[in-house]
Amino acid sequence: MCENHQVGKSEAKLISLEGMHRRDIVRGLWAGTLMIGVTGASGCADTAEFFAPSDAELEPLAAQAWEETKQQTPISKDARANARLQAVGKKISSVANVPGAQWEFVVFDSKELNAFCLPGGKVGFYKGLIDFVDNDDQIAAVMGHEVGHVVLRHAALRAGQERATSVLLQGGSALLGSQVKMSSESLNMVMAAAGAGAQVGILLPFSRQNETDADRIGVDYMHQLGYDVKQAIRLWEKMGAASTNRPQEWMSTHPNPESRIAELRSYITSKGYATF
Repeated sequence: MCENHQVGKSEAKLISLEGMHRRDIVRGLWAGTLMIGVTGASGCADTAEFFAPSDAELEPLAAQAWEETKQQTPISKDARANARLQAVGKKISSVANVPGAQWEFVVFDSKELNAFCLPGGKVGFYKGLIDFVDNDDQIAAVMGHEVGHVVLRHAALRAGQERATSVLLQGGSALLGSQVKMSSESLNMVMAAAGAGAQVGILLPFSRQNETDADRIGVDYMHQLGYDVKQAIRLWEKMGAASTNRPQEWMSTHPNPESRIAELRSYITSKGYATF
């Protein structure tokens, strides 16, 4: 439970800016340690859920995006790659709790090392990733991760977190303008810093936590179905070796491979799925 939930929505505390130097305001905003208007609740899952669109809103948009992707990106005709993806996808989706999902698994003919899953159960793997992995256990690691995003409603929650942050920034701009005397140019500079702070201090960490949660549920599915959970770690060792020019983790939507490996080892051990 997030400690910030102890503060009710009607009891949100305003941050006093009186006496604060403009330099300190800007630094706090950019660092993500100060969010004008409301303290705390912006980082909690309940806030993201409150502002999140419903599945009924997202699924038609996802279905449209899926059809557009299939029209714009060649679909692989590799029978073996398609058979592998179908087999693993059917197993993972059979244990995932996604009511009403219309599962579809497609291999796209691209060398990209990536995969995605859209609300409603549309899963795309790029041929490059299928060729890259060592075995079906590693496909299951990716599949479990992607399906986990849908089970945990991460697309909706990320949209909700962005909406919440936007509301806070808009409210903060009005509050700052009323409490601190500064030119419109200075106010714009401060709010630009606030936007950067929100990105680095709230949105990116929220996204990285989503990735970690999806990694964990993916491993849960692997273990439940008898896949070798150690292959999830091997997959990220391979991805780490293959990736270049990665941004620093604090500037990324995803944890770096080293962080994922360490977290997965800890989680797998704590669950008793395997030992190292």
